[in-house]
Amino acid sequence: MKLYIGFILIYGINCLKYNINVTKEKEELFMKIDWAIVSIFVSVLSFIVAFYFYKWVKSLPAKNEKIEKVGKLIRDGSFTFLKKEYKILAIVMGILAVIILLFFPEPIWKTENILTNIGMVMAFILGSTFSGFAGIIGISIATIANVKTAVLAKESLSKSFMAGFRGGAVMGMAVVGTSLAGAAALYLITNNPNILLAFSFGASLLALFAKAGGGIFTKTADMAADLTGKVELGIPEDDPRNPAVIADNVGDNVGDVAGMGADLFDSNIAAIAATLVIALPLGEINMMFCFCAIGLLASIIGVLCSHIGKKGSPGRALNNGTYLTCLIFTGLTYLATHFCNFNIRIWGAAIIGMIIGVVIGITSNYFTGDDKKPVINVAKSSQKGPAFTILSGFSYGLISSLPALVGIGLAALISYKLCEPIGPGYEMLGISMSAIGMLSIVGMIVSNDAYGPIVDNARGLAEMGDLGDEVIQRADELDSAGNTTKAITKGFAIGAAGLTVIALLAAFAEIVSNSTGIEITFDLMNPSVFFGALVGVAIPAVFSAILIFGVSKNSQKLVTEIHRQFKEIKGVKEGNVPPEYEKCINLATIGAIKELIPAGLIAIIATLVVGFIGGVQAIGGFLAGNILSGLLLAMLMSNSGGLWDNAKKYIEAGNFGGKGSEAHKAAVIGDTIGDPFKDTAGPSINTQITVVSLVSSLAATLFIMYSIF
Repeated sequence: MKLYIGFILIYGINCLKYNINVTKEKEELFMKIDWAIVSIFVSVLSFIVAFYFYKWVKSLPAKNEKIEKVGKLIRDGSFTFLKKEYKILAIVMGILAVIILLFFPEPIWKTENILTNIGMVMAFILGSTFSGFAGIIGISIATIANVKTAVLAKESLSKSFMAGFRGGAVMGMAVVGTSLAGAAALYLITNNPNILLAFSFGASLLALFAKAGGGIFTKTADMAADLTGKVELGIPEDDPRNPAVIADNVGDNVGDVAGMGADLFDSNIAAIAATLVIALPLGEINMMFCFCAIGLLASIIGVLCSHIGKKGSPGRALNNGTYLTCLIFTGLTYLATHFCNFNIRIWGAAIIGMIIGVVIGITSNYFTGDDKKPVINVAKSSQKGPAFTILSGFSYGLISSLPALVGIGLAALISYKLCEPIGPGYEMLGISMSAIGMLSIVGMIVSNDAYGPIVDNARGLAEMGDLGDEVIQRADELDSAGNTTKAITKGFAIGAAGLTVIALLAAFAEIVSNSTGIEITFDLMNPSVFFGALVGVAIPAVFSAILIFGVSKNSQKLVTEIHRQFKEIKGVKEGNVPPEYEKCINLATIGAIKELIPAGLIAIIATLVVGFIGGVQAIGGFLAGNILSGLLLAMLMSNSGGLWDNAKKYIEAGNFGGKGSEAHKAAVIGDTIGDPFKDTAGPSINTQITVVSLVSSLAATLFIMYSIF
């Protein structure tokens, strides 16, 4: 139904385009619109919608004492982790802020304008603050919506879905509104692209730490809970007898809600910052802000129109909302291009990016969907033991990277060729606008993504609250749609990051050209470029290894704690005495915070070392290698992990022997390996790529001045 509405809308507005008599005066009026200011107004509208949804979810009449008690434990645990994490990150960010003040964009003792350095550090602090704020908003609503969703599942699937989705939409509207308003305001105040790059760096760096820390926490708890519960004791996933079960639910919030929100906040800002650097000399800033504003408006409409009937499908409702958002964006940007006299080729580049983003999401769904052939085949292989589970899942993960990488490459190629005839500089603007187009529907994407962990938590609460098989079945249906959605949004996030960092690479070349007059070329026969490329290829692998090691070490400690409780506290295993949930939460928290710092710092340190050794040519190779290696590993790990997870769920649904069978035990092992792949390392890599790209752009002047070679 919503698709028909979308087609009617596009048809109607195009009819208006051809039938309304637009006078010359009106055309001039359209062309005078300052879309940066309009972006701020649309952002305010998104805040209003977010506030409305927040109050709506909070006011839902859903009372259940037992579930509310467990929900409070999850909420308190989530905020405990967030407070401890942000306290440590505040210190790290403070140290980096001092470094930025002293050295960026050039040493403070050599600069002619100290205000630029001050502006850079203020923008950095503002970006990291906004990114952290996105995480707080996500946790605040998710830990309310999960309780409401669980209790309302007793009444109907439709009511429960709306509680989960609108809870996620609070995150979507707030994240995109904040990022767009911040970018537009900084541009209007400073008119300096370096300031926006610093803002983006602050957002990206905090997102990197948040994603890494939240990812380590969530998979620490998830792995420990699965290994001790499902494998050792044969108890259900969300059985309250498991001491790690609350920590597992906390992890869904700090990893999948706060982490992903910060991740897409940073991707949106980075795309805007890169496009600003390229568009400013060409005089196309207004078009960029126009498309960003319309994208957010389209997401608002798509979110408001998303719902299911009494017998509707949650998955179909989520997909229809996404498609409607895309259609609205396409139609409104076409009209804006016509009335504001924008170049139609640049519009085409943006639409290409949007289409490719959706296609990448769909291909990720094919490889991870629980009703698709790859998942069924991996589940079938599990009958022969865990080795075959691992081998088949990893192989499908490798294959799944091909369509995504081809898609990103095609988006860049088509956008480049489409805009090349316009004139010099427009070819790279085409690529950056393609990234803007891919991120145009990010408000809907974040809403869909945040829906996933909310309904996942709700499913656990339904089981722990003893709401009955019928309610759990409804919660499972919501959770299944959420799993599919999370796979799609992760593919989308990685694809968006891919195009964004290509735009950032172009921005880096632009900054170097403006500083030195030298046009950067990335010739592998140049030993500096070759050196940088080899190091760049290796960094995503090392970064991933640090995160996975962190999960492994932390999980082992948590398993030991769970065994201690089962052994020393009489009645826990039988369900007569509640476990010490808080100790598991604290253990996972301390371990995650300890392990996240090395992972985050290696990306920055490696970039600086390569730049000061080989200069801007080496950095060019470093970025190219980092992008290519990072995108491959990100898609491989995200899709392999999602596939193993759903293969386990497919068996648990009663296939190939069902729960407790040898196939199930093998699939649980596969899922355990896949957990840090899909929820820790995989989705963190795209943020790592963005961070090194931004560091390279910000430090370009330093590399030119002080490199060894």
